[in-house]
Order: sequence, then structure tokens, then C-alpha cells
Amino acid sequence: MNCEAVVSSGRKYSGLLSLLQNSNSAILAFSGGVDSSFLLKAMKDSGIKFLAVTASSGTIPQKNILSAVSLAGELEVQHRVIETGELMIEAYTNNPSDRCFYCKDELFGKLKKIASENNFKEIFDGSNADDLKDHRPGRKAAALHGVRSPLSECGFTKDEIRKASKELGLDTWDKPSSPCLASRFPYGQKITEPALRQIEKAEDIIRDIGIKEVRVRYHADTARIEVAEEGMQILMKQENRLMIIESLKALGFKFVSLDMEGYKSGSLNRVL
Repeated sequence: MNCEAVVSSGRKYSGLLSLLQNSNSAILAFSGGVDSSFLLKAMKDSGIKFLAVTASSGTIPQKNILSAVSLAGELEVQHRVIETGELMIEAYTNNPSDRCFYCKDELFGKLKKIASENNFKEIFDGSNADDLKDHRPGRKAAALHGVRSPLSECGFTKDEIRKASKELGLDTWDKPSSPCLASRFPYGQKITEPALRQIEKAEDIIRDIGIKEVRVRYHADTARIEVAEEGMQILMKQENRLMIIESLKALGFKFVSLDMEGYKSGSLNRVL
């Protein structure tokens, strides 16, 4: 069944299942986020042979890995966590504007090897139709390694994935996006393991006061906090503001600032 034909009639999930069944077997790059979790559920429903693989490295928040392991266990699917070595690649840590290419090239290269050794026909990722509108150097790596994006092929937008995930009973339906920690660094700012840990701990501190989605952008000795408008009101309560200043300075930041424009996904891409 042609996926696009099904999309036009509004039966996207049926079209997605048909596309997956035609693939016969696949490796899924599974981050545990909204998109790859939805695709994981669809792959299970399709009945095909597959293996979900989650990358673990210093650039991935530990909570993301734990979330992926938990969901794979709940759905009772084959799952493996592998180590990736993007932090050993100088072209990656120098943080050029195509940084994501080197990360995805490392990941997809390892997935390709697993697929070859275990007779899986395809490699899938969770990219959706909206991702095509943004700066995504990782798509070049996907093309290089022959990685397919079934959600994008079937025209699923982020909003549609969230809605369908809710209907399927997936707890991830309203999960905030959580890209790799390297996305907090302005292009050209070198990425280091200590700085990544600073960012991860800083964001955890801010989430602990009830803010669901936050980005702490790394500007050397300055932490620039991005949250939505309702989050600003929480942050600016005196006890929270003073605690965050003290806590982030204890992590090594000399200055702590709040971006008055609020949280914007991919805000660091404005310089491109």
C-alpha cells in the first residue's frame, strides 16, 4: 500500500503500518523521545522483526537513556543500548554549523554494522515532516547511510504524532523535546565533557522547581536560561531566583541570565 495515498485519506497510522510491513525487518534509532517512541509502537504493532537501539554518550542526558530503556521494557520489545564516540571526533567537538552530521554519521555507522551482522533489512529514525523545515545536517548522514524516516515519508507532523501517541496510550505524547546537550552550545564554542555535565545539572535544577521545558545555553562563564513565559514567572519568584543563581554559580558559572524572549527551539540556528 502506498503511504502517501493513505495519508491523503487521513488514515496515516494504517499507512505507516503498511510501510513498515513492506520493509520486513529494521533497526530503529530509538532515543525515547516523542517521535521515536511513536515509531517504536508502530513497529511493534506492524509485527515486523526489529531491534530498537539507543545511543549512550556524554552528549545525551542520562534521563533520556533511562526513559528509553523503561519504554522498551513496557512495550516488551528487543532493545539495546550502545556507546557512541562523537566526543572523540574533533570535527564534532569543534562545534561547526554541521556538527550534527558527525554525530549522526557515528550513530548510523554503528547501526549499519549491527544491521549487517544481524540481517536487518532497513535502518529507521524518528524524523518527522516538520524536521525538514529546520537546519538538520543529520539528514545528510541519514542519506549517506541509507537511513529511512517512515514518519516523514507518511507526512506525520509533530502535532499529529503527539495526538496519535495519546490515542495509543503512550505516556510520551506530551513529553518535551530533549535534543542532545551539544545543542546548548553556540556554533564555534568547543564542546567538552565538563561543560556538558554543567548544562545537564543546571537544567535538572531548574526542572526540579516545576518547569517542564528548559534550555540552559552555554556561553563560557555565562548560563543563559530559556523557558516559556509561564516558566519565567516561576523562575522570578525570589526564593527560586536566588536558589538558581547560587546553584548555577556553584556549578562553575560566573553569570546567570534569563532570556527575556523565552524558549525557542533551535534558537542558536539564527546565526546561520
